[in-house]
Amino acid sequence: MAKTQKLSIWDPALVRAGLADAVRKLDPRAMARNPVMFVVETGAVLTTVLLVSHRLSGGAAFGFELQITLWLWATVLFANLAEAMAEGRGKAQADTLRKTRAETFATRRRADGTTEAVAAASLRKDDVVIVRPGEFIPSDGEVIEGVASVDESAITGESAPVIREAGGDRSAVTGGTKVLSDGITVRVTADPGHTFLDRMISLVEGAERQKTPNEIALNILLAGLTIVFLMAVVTLQPFAIYAGAPQSIFVLVALLVCLIPTTIGGLLSAIGIAGMDRLIQHNVLAMSGRAVEAAGDVHTLLLDKTGTITLGNRQAAEFLPLPGVTEVALADVAQLASLADETPEGRSIVVLAKQAHGMRGRDLAAHAAVVVPFTAQTRMSGIDLDGREIRKGAADSVVKYVRAQGGSPSPELDALVQRVARAGGTPLVVAERDRVLGVIYLKDVIKGGMRERFAALRAMGIKTVMITGDNPLTAAAIAKEAGVDDFLAEATPEDKMALIKKEQRSGKLVAMTGDGTNDAPALAQADVGVAMNTGTQAAKEAGNMVDLDSNPTKLIEIVEIGKQLLMTRGTLTTFSIANDVAKYFAIIPAMFLVAYPDLAALNVMRLQTPESAILSAVIFNALIIVALVPLALRGVRFVPLSAAALLRRNLLVYGIGGIVAPFAGIKLIDVVITTLGLA
Repeated sequence: MAKTQKLSIWDPALVRAGLADAVRKLDPRAMARNPVMFVVETGAVLTTVLLVSHRLSGGAAFGFELQITLWLWATVLFANLAEAMAEGRGKAQADTLRKTRAETFATRRRADGTTEAVAAASLRKDDVVIVRPGEFIPSDGEVIEGVASVDESAITGESAPVIREAGGDRSAVTGGTKVLSDGITVRVTADPGHTFLDRMISLVEGAERQKTPNEIALNILLAGLTIVFLMAVVTLQPFAIYAGAPQSIFVLVALLVCLIPTTIGGLLSAIGIAGMDRLIQHNVLAMSGRAVEAAGDVHTLLLDKTGTITLGNRQAAEFLPLPGVTEVALADVAQLASLADETPEGRSIVVLAKQAHGMRGRDLAAHAAVVVPFTAQTRMSGIDLDGREIRKGAADSVVKYVRAQGGSPSPELDALVQRVARAGGTPLVVAERDRVLGVIYLKDVIKGGMRERFAALRAMGIKTVMITGDNPLTAAAIAKEAGVDDFLAEATPEDKMALIKKEQRSGKLVAMTGDGTNDAPALAQADVGVAMNTGTQAAKEAGNMVDLDSNPTKLIEIVEIGKQLLMTRGTLTTFSIANDVAKYFAIIPAMFLVAYPDLAALNVMRLQTPESAILSAVIFNALIIVALVPLALRGVRFVPLSAAALLRRNLLVYGIGGIVAPFAGIKLIDVVITTLGLA
């Protein structure tokens, strides 16, 4: 199964399917969900009926009326096309997912230990299946026996396989991924229709997308504006009759369609669908459109230190010898103690000794070495060779060991340990039998670019809070280096929950990531809870988003996608409303020019005739929807600005641009249609 692919906006197959869907969406029951476009369709139906009537009666203005009617239908179709293309991309991306689900079979283990072959779609929660090398995992589940290398590229897009095994935090598997080596026994954790694959298919197809609160509010606003303009146009006819310039239904409908916010009304649904599509392109599965929009309104980000802000593995940064010990001697002993240590910290000590002092690893087999492994009880590790006993580990543990050997630690040791802790590092004390030699400074390495990303979030008014189990001294040092706004040290599940509730009580929306069962309460409480795909089932069920890549840093990208959705909606709303100003100057003077010649002064675009003015405005009103489809689907370029700065930019770029563009566009269309003799 292949990872979902991002299709070109104007992909021919996508456009063809979109056109067919756009026609199907003309069903009035579907159009009624969009009040603005429903009014346009009603106007198109009315002019169509009148057009047929006038044709039968031999009306003189048939050509003008026909063009008005056709462009009204085009306006509706173009709006439907924008929504259909946004949905179409998701439907195309779901094809391979659906195909895999239909073609996958499973080896289910019966209660008596025998097995049977069944379709993956027939599996139920708590069924046990055996998956062999080369087979697809048929459903979401948990490994209960065995260990295997699994290809998760179908879900995450990453080519490198991962290890999945029974027990621990690497037991969760996702339906549709493929076992490469060995075999595993999996207990199914989801019923049909509730797996991640099912949710992804329904999501990308837009089948379960619900309007968000902001979108509902905007729809109400647009509906209100439509009613206001409808009343204005209806009451305009009596004034026109009184002035001796009665208007045809075609002109009144054209005026109404041009004045109501058809541009944003036609693109609003496509903007929301495209926003969720962009989230899926980042391999994030959102349970609802509300979660996507909430991400754009987030005020506070809760970020785990390990794996999100730092690389996750502490690295040896410096050797700090005690008085009377050279750095070379400390590095030599520290490297010996770490040659058999396969942890990331141990390997980094070996590397640092090589880089700083040119020390190469030695062959321990030639020295009859005895490796002393790390245990939770001793909290230290080391090696015995050639009569030497070398240990490294937590300060209190090593000090206790040295004293047991009859030694007495140097009084300067405590100062070195505190120095490392204040710097945000982890002190690792090194000793040889009864003598402490010094300290290894293990440092949490901050991921590249994090300070800049946090600064960008701060510019948008978003507060970042680092969550860590470290002591307050260490947490403060790392928080300062990373550039976060605040931190929560020695955090427990209760502490996380209390912090989220505190922020929410002050009217803020909170987002956080998590992967463990202990994170589930906080994920459920957060407005945007992003669970890791490799996390526990409890965490995934508690969150309203699941990151299929299991990358905690992606929370920042999720917020940016949510911001981009809101920015796109805001900019196009500003542009749409500003458009009405130009169309007003095009149509109103044309309607009453015969009765009131002085209105020619308002014909600032110098449009040729009343008919060409009205027709040009209607054509522009339809074509601008098509022109803005790419922007609606791609979204406006994300810029980390404050709300006030974004408002100023919208008013300057899209407000003024929304006024200027129609003046130029309507004038150009007027020249073309008069040259062609269409008006």
